[in-house]
Amino acid sequence: MKPLSFLCFLLFASLALAAEPKPNVLVIVADDLGYADLGVQGCKDIPTPHIDSIAKNGIRCTSGYVTSCMCSPSRAGLMTGRSQSRFGHEINWEGNGPSGEKGLPVTEKTFAQLMKAGGYRTGVVGKWHLGNEERFHPLARGFDEFFGFLGGSHDYLMDWRPDNLLQRNRTTIGATSKKPDDSRYLTTVLGNEAAAFIHRNKAQPWFLYLPFNAPHTPKQATAALLARFAHIADENRRTYAAMVSGMDDAVGVVLEQLRKDGIEDNTFIVFLSDNGGPLERNGSLNTPLSGEKGTMFEGGIRVPFLVQWKAKLPAGKTYDRAVSSLDLLPAALAISGTPAPKDVAFDGVNIIPFLTGERSGDPHDFLFWRMSYRRIWAVRAGDDKVIMQAQGAGKHPVSKTPKLVNLATDLQELSDRSTSDPARLKELRDRYNAWNATLPKPLWQPEKGDK
Repeated sequence: MKPLSFLCFLLFASLALAAEPKPNVLVIVADDLGYADLGVQGCKDIPTPHIDSIAKNGIRCTSGYVTSCMCSPSRAGLMTGRSQSRFGHEINWEGNGPSGEKGLPVTEKTFAQLMKAGGYRTGVVGKWHLGNEERFHPLARGFDEFFGFLGGSHDYLMDWRPDNLLQRNRTTIGATSKKPDDSRYLTTVLGNEAAAFIHRNKAQPWFLYLPFNAPHTPKQATAALLARFAHIADENRRTYAAMVSGMDDAVGVVLEQLRKDGIEDNTFIVFLSDNGGPLERNGSLNTPLSGEKGTMFEGGIRVPFLVQWKAKLPAGKTYDRAVSSLDLLPAALAISGTPAPKDVAFDGVNIIPFLTGERSGDPHDFLFWRMSYRRIWAVRAGDDKVIMQAQGAGKHPVSKTPKLVNLATDLQELSDRSTSDPARLKELRDRYNAWNATLPKPLWQPEKGDK
C-alpha cells in the first residue's frame, strides 16, 4: 500500500472508530428475588416475559454471584467493583440506632463517578441503601439524577416512614397515595421514571442504575396484580408472585423505551438480584439451591444473572462459569473506553471476552465472601467451595468447622468432602485466610433489628 493510501486508510479507520457510539449501560437489580422465580430460571407459576427476554436476547449466567447475602453490602460491592469487606461495609443497618456515620465510605470511587468521568450521564432510580447522610447521597457519589428512597425498604402503596420519603434529586416528595391504584404503585412509578431518564438522555451515552425494592417486604400489591394469581392458594406466595409480576411489567416499560428510542441494540443490560430469596419471609423460592438470604449457602449468594448487549453478545446462550456483580463495573469501563483508575484495585474483571467466547477458562481463580459478625464466610475456586456457616443455616446444621463441597455434583451442599479431600480443603481455607488477613475490621456492628 502506498504511503498516501495508507494514511487515508488510517484516517478513515480512526473516523469510523470515533463515530461508533459508546454503549449505554443499564443495571437492573431486584431485591430479595428467589433464584427460581423467573420463567427463564424454571419458574412455572409467575410469568416474567420481559425479564426473560433479556436472557433470550442475551446470556443467562447460571453461576452468577453477588458479594453478600444481605442488601446493603451487596450493593456496596456492585457499586465499587470491590469486595465490600475491603472497606468494612459488611452488614446492613436499619436506622434503629445512631446510624448517621453508616454508608458507603466516601474513600471509595463509585460506578457512577467513574462512568461520569468517561462522559456518561448518570442516574439512579429506586432503592439506595448506601447511606442517608448528605455525604452518602447519590448526588454526592457521582449520580447526576436520583429518584427513589435512601433507606432499606419502602411501602409500595404510600410513604409511611418520615425518615425515608421519596426524593427527586434532593427534594422530598410527599406521600404517593393512600389509594393502591396501579399508576401510583411504587414499582410502576420506578419503571416509568427509569423510562423517562432513558428518553431524556437518548442522544448521549448514559449509565442508569435501577434498583427496585420489589419483591422485598412489605408484601403489598395492587388488586389488579393480585387478580393475576388468584389461582395460587398460598397467600404469601400469591402476593409475592404479584409483586414479581409488577416488577416484570416495569422492566417491560423500560425495555420498550429503549426500543422506541432506537437504542436497545447498543445498550449493555444486566438484570440480577441483590441476594438470594428469604423464602418464608416473602414467599420466594431458591430451588434447586440450598440456603437463603443471610447465609453463605448458594441460595444466599447465587442469583439470577442475565446479560444482554445485542450489538456484541450472542443471543439465547448460557454461561456456566462463576461470574460476579463485581465484574459489572470493570466490564462497563472496558466497553465504554473509560480508563480504569490506577489507584483502584478492582476485585472484578471484564467478563465480556468470556461471554463472547474470546477467552476461555474461569474469569476468577477465587471468589471470597465474609460476614464477620455472623462468623460466616465462603470461598469458591472452580467447582469447589469451602463454606463456614456458624449461624443462620436454615435446614443446614451450623458448623464449627469449614466444609468442602463440589457444586458440580452437589448443588445443595449437603455432602462434606473435607475428610475425603483434606488437601483441597486446606488449599481453599489457606487462600481464604490469606485474603481475610488483608481486610480491615467492619466499620460498624449490628443494631437491634438489623437483618
